[in-house]
Amino acid sequence: MDIDIVDEDENPMLHRTDVRFEVTHEDATPSRLSVRDSLAAKLNKDAEEVVIRKLDTKFGMRTTVGHAKVYETPEHAQDVEQDHMLDRNKIRSDGADEDAEAEEA
Repeated sequence: MDIDIVDEDENPMLHRTDVRFEVTHEDATPSRLSVRDSLAAKLNKDAEEVVIRKLDTKFGMRTTVGHAKVYETPEHAQDVEQDHMLDRNKIRSDGADEDAEAEEA
């Protein structure tokens, strides 16, 4: 899997960088988590700071176009991103798990 950064836009107000990228892959479309880990490694960031928003593979192609948001810290990601995007990217704070357990009790 090879990742090429197409465009980067700084967003200082939300402490993040919006990244558009292109993934070239040999087999089926790679999973969101494997793309997140590879993109984080390419950008020298922690995987908890990268949120993959969209992956789009055209039928029959070996190229996937994606959009990600790269935050300065995992806390900024948890403050800004919606819960379902944090769940999809397996980014949860320890406090969020405790809140869910408290609601069940």
